[in-house]
Amino acid sequence: MQLNDITAHSLDQEKGRWFDLAEPVEGKPSGIRLRIAGPDSETQHKSRLALADELVEMADENGRVSAEVRERLRIKSLARCVLDWEIEEDGAPVPFGHANVVRLLNAGLWVQQQVDAFAGERPPMVGAD
Repeated sequence: MQLNDITAHSLDQEKGRWFDLAEPVEGKPSGIRLRIAGPDSETQHKSRLALADELVEMADENGRVSAEVRERLRIKSLARCVLDWEIEEDGAPVPFGHANVVRLLNAGLWVQQQVDAFAGERPPMVGAD
């Protein structure tokens, strides 16, 4: 491996990769697709930095941040890693945007778990389209 290989890998990670969300019980495709930036992407790097800044801003005078606030900020951070999506509500496409991604992630813990697991994997990002 050479430096240019590492740089190319990071660029592939930035493009992201499509992930098909599976329904939680039988694991069948849900029809919801998310394009997620890889763990070595600049997108995820900026999201981690923003999370750190937000945690500092939300700390009380003793430096504590409540579990509720930490969880809310964690979901916002994960949502920043989603680059695009294909999702419908009541038969119509849902506009892509951070607030809507947060709404999806808050809809079920299983959604968060699948998105988080995929966002942390390197192999699916290599050779992204």
